[in-house]
Amino acid sequence: MPVPLKYAVVERERRYLLSKLPTGVASRQEIVDRYLDGTRLRLREVHEEDGTVVRKLGHKVRLTDGPREVACTNLYLDEVEWALLSSLPARILRKTRYLVPWGRSQVAIDEHEDGTLVAEIDDGDEPSACLPDWLDVVRDVTDDESWTGGAIAR
Repeated sequence: MPVPLKYAVVERERRYLLSKLPTGVASRQEIVDRYLDGTRLRLREVHEEDGTVVRKLGHKVRLTDGPREVACTNLYLDEVEWALLSSLPARILRKTRYLVPWGRSQVAIDEHEDGTLVAEIDDGDEPSACLPDWLDVVRDVTDDESWTGGAIAR
């Protein structure tokens, strides 16, 4: 049976390991992801530079065999909902996300606790092979399951 996508947003992302953070970072976020054990659910807490905190429950459904294309649905949580859901067993991933403008879009670069840098480029509806020339790519990990957030979380 096909997955109903009425409330989902389809993400088509490419991921690349980087050797260094590029110049031109426009903003920074501190992110804590909690991948709930035994589910496809993720709790995300985002701390913005201005002090704003956003908490949400996400559900991801794969549309292809690999991690390249997923349907995402999010619910925004208040403090009571967050406190209840964050008490569930989960694997945790902490990272700093840097957003760098690129044309009419932006590149999200996640710096993990061990210093590893992973760039994400969302292609929207039009798959592309274009990369910004300022992105110092070590290798393409788009289809490598071990570089998904759920696989990296501890």
